[in-house]
Amino acid sequence: MGGVTGFLGIGAAVLLVAAIAVRVSSRLGLPSLLLYLAIGVLLGESVLGIEFEDADLTRSLGTAALVLILTEGGLTTRWAAVRPALGLGIALSTVSVGVSVAVTGVALHHLLGLDWRTALLWGAVLSSTDAAAVFSVLRSVGVGRRLIGALELESGINDAPVYIAVVLLASPDPITWTAPLLMVYELVAGAAIGVALGLLGAVGLRRAALPATGLYPLATVAVCLLAYTAGDLAHASGFLAVYVAAVVLGNARLPHRSDTLSFAEGLGWVSQIGLFVLLGLYASPERLLHALVPALVAGAVLLLVARPLSVLVAATPFRVPWREQVFLSWSGLRGAVPIVFALIPLIQQVPGADQLVDAVFVLVILLTLVQGTTLPRLARWLGLVRSGEASEVQFDSSALDQFNAELLQVRIQRGSKLHGVYLSELRLPVGASVSLVVREGGGFTPQSTTRLQERDQLLVVCTEGVRTAVEQRIRAVDRAGRLARWKGDTGREIP
Repeated sequence: MGGVTGFLGIGAAVLLVAAIAVRVSSRLGLPSLLLYLAIGVLLGESVLGIEFEDADLTRSLGTAALVLILTEGGLTTRWAAVRPALGLGIALSTVSVGVSVAVTGVALHHLLGLDWRTALLWGAVLSSTDAAAVFSVLRSVGVGRRLIGALELESGINDAPVYIAVVLLASPDPITWTAPLLMVYELVAGAAIGVALGLLGAVGLRRAALPATGLYPLATVAVCLLAYTAGDLAHASGFLAVYVAAVVLGNARLPHRSDTLSFAEGLGWVSQIGLFVLLGLYASPERLLHALVPALVAGAVLLLVARPLSVLVAATPFRVPWREQVFLSWSGLRGAVPIVFALIPLIQQVPGADQLVDAVFVLVILLTLVQGTTLPRLARWLGLVRSGEASEVQFDSSALDQFNAELLQVRIQRGSKLHGVYLSELRLPVGASVSLVVREGGGFTPQSTTRLQERDQLLVVCTEGVRTAVEQRIRAVDRAGRLARWKGDTGREIP
């Protein structure tokens, strides 16, 4: 009993410290994921003395956490936002992955003297962007929806082909001509299973009369987990199945949708915290120093050559401007996924796998520090930050669910032409209204004569049917001012 009590106490303390770390990281400008890793390292054998060296258990728990993170990412992904970037997102998660694996493998074969299969294994492990990092960092940068949508799709989908590639390269069996066919089958079958279970789950949840509101979020997450299980049992991609099922469910008109999304967000935070603390606990700081040089070499290849080239190949058919290509190249955030995938060859006892795990761990820390801290400044330097973007606020209200209404939050940035506009001149569509204005730390209910100012925060209540029109109108006024319609600005995304 004492062991259980101690475990619960440590777990509660870690969660509390991690929650505070989110606040600290935002003030310091550091990604919170690094602080979670630091907590794990402090708990480990080098500091507080907790010994944990079970690679198989770490991979299993890490996989479970990734499934929950993909569930949260899919449920909170709006189809209307990612649909314009569907082709680009799929290209980044497939074509870009192949180019990145090949370029990284060839470079590390010559620079580090690795044999071809091991070099390609390194390239595969390092080619996957991390869903947790993308979902937690990019949504607050403020760039256009096409970029965010493409990167969200990439991080949600590319785990599937990368996992297949790592398993094939880590296997002792020779790779034959059937490998590409196997990969195609796993991806197509995984997507089909995700769509099927997502649609069935949406129909079932809409028709079910569950006795408690809190059961709907549980049932929704259970459907997503079932999609992963079904995909895995069918020898298809479970990662792709769970993400696709979550996207389908997240965009269906589910009962108590706000409660479900709030629950999924909390579950995603717990999974991220647990996963990074676990990986920090597993790491050995003494070994990491010996992996510094190969990690720096691999990081330079990945950041300066492989990622930009892979983005160029994937984005060229979609005529993506060079500024957006630069941002996409720098936004290939790595996190827990490469570390979890690096444990697969270690469990398979592939020669040199321990060096790969240590190098990936160091590389993730370095790239998160370099990319995560500079990404907002890069977006501003490239002129990609948009101030008139509305983001959905999760608000537990049965009334909102009953009327299919949503609550949006709009921040008026410096230089926005929303500054000086009277609320009556905003002319939101019927079914939408500004319910609250937060200014200089205080809030008030606005009137038609209220004049908007820079740094104001607006809470907009709108029905689901007019949300797109509301976002387009706010975006148009942000760009062209009160005479946006006369100037021909419709508020649609600028290609």
